Amino acid sequence: MLGEEEAIVLEVKPFDLHGVRYYDLAVGFPDRSVQQARLGSESVPDDLQKGDRVLATRVANMVISVRRP
Repeated sequence: MLGEEEAIVLEVKPFDLHGVRYYDLAVGFPDRSVQQARLGSESVPDDLQKGDRVLATRVANMVISVRRP
């Protein structure tokens, strides 16, 4: 399965690992499911905050990136 779906950011925690920025995200979907994802900075928009509406790209039911609509 490959596609984009609207979601809401429920949690965003930035952290650095060996000088590289990553984000632990929790995103909620319209069917009330919640998915966790650990993404690199290239896959997350700048200044992402809790409550932001995003389009989540999923492959095989895993969130691989989020972007603003």
